[in-house]
Amino acid sequence: MKKILAFLLIALFFSACKKQEYDVIIRGGTVYDGSGNAPVVTDVGINADTVAFVGDLSSAVGKKEVDATGKAVAPGFINMLSWSTESLIIDGNSQSDIRQGVTLEVFGEGWSMGPQNDQMKENGRNNMREHEYEIDWTTLDEYLESLVRRGISTNVASFVGATTLRIHELGFENRPATPEEMERMKALARQAMEDGAMGIGSSLIYAPANYAPTEELIELCKVASEYNGMYIT
Repeated sequence: MKKILAFLLIALFFSACKKQEYDVIIRGGTVYDGSGNAPVVTDVGINADTVAFVGDLSSAVGKKEVDATGKAVAPGFINMLSWSTESLIIDGNSQSDIRQGVTLEVFGEGWSMGPQNDQMKENGRNNMREHEYEIDWTTLDEYLESLVRRGISTNVASFVGATTLRIHELGFENRPATPEEMERMKALARQAMEDGAMGIGSSLIYAPANYAPTEELIELCKVASEYNGMYIT
């Protein structure tokens, strides 16, 4: 019994002496945590893709350590109005944004990459200029999944474009949607929300977006509200 107790005490001792280990430790940087509080000079511990600890890590070790003395450390920036929808298809490394600290691209201000019908896909292929790529998706969710399959550096999210929904059902006609067209637009919006869209996005200074009466936008936003979605414009 005494031997077992001694063994347990020794095990506890070495366990207590073992330094906390992180995948990455960023040491001594000026940390801006996004709360609005004054920045502090401290350490950041990261495991996998998660910030695990912010504070004094002088007694911890990292598999990789970064000396950030004299440098700013902050959470990734959000590009709230991103138009990297096509450039990420061409080059998923996204160096122009990553090197500026952007880690989340939010799409869908008025126009989104889905849903698409056959005519919209044909128009997209005809409008390709410098770079050509395969439009291998139909829904917004399928577009986002296609980016992930291709491989991208940033995180991505999207609103569903009110303009895109209108083009899907009315093309570029300058008229109100019929009740049947409106119901189909709402069904498309509902599918996008169920697939993870953040809400409805509009850009009302461009045609055919400005062909939509206010009532049309209200009906689409009602759908988004069922999923606690937002409206941006």
